[in-house]
Amino acid sequence: MSDSRAVLEGPDIHRALTRIAHEILERTKGARDVILLGIPTRGATLAKRLGERIAQVEDVKVASGSLDVTMYRDDLRSGPARALGRTELPADGVDDKLVVLVDDVLYSGRTIRAALDALNDLGRPRAVQLAVLVDRGHRELPIRADYVGKNLPTAKSEKVKVLLTEIDGRDAVELIK
Repeated sequence: MSDSRAVLEGPDIHRALTRIAHEILERTKGARDVILLGIPTRGATLAKRLGERIAQVEDVKVASGSLDVTMYRDDLRSGPARALGRTELPADGVDDKLVVLVDDVLYSGRTIRAALDALNDLGRPRAVQLAVLVDRGHRELPIRADYVGKNLPTAKSEKVKVLLTEIDGRDAVELIK
């Protein structure tokens, strides 16, 4: 039997995304030439929400989309077949833009490595940054997030589950033991 507890609820997630939106605006000096690319499934939803927050704060429309990394993963042979997600890029593409990759949980870093490989096949961004809702540690690759909603130290045996209203009917981050 698994034991789970909520470590973030809806209002906490809302505040974290608002803070990340402000940090992106500060670091990019107004978010010009910024593209938010979410890693499906929940990263794409978070990217959309971040774009909405930035628009509320700065009245600037930030292009957003999604970046499927399925075919770039290094664990394709070791698990069950995965369904392909969607890659949706803004019409202008990613060349010479500052791309902020958005994901729900940063763990080993392997998904982000796959995202960097996928992005490389799509164009040449000026720079790439990373925003995550939860950083749970245990990195296997030298990858670090530029924007973090919550640092959540975990044991390797634990799982972090992100729930979003658009997909799951409610907002929460659960730690499952």
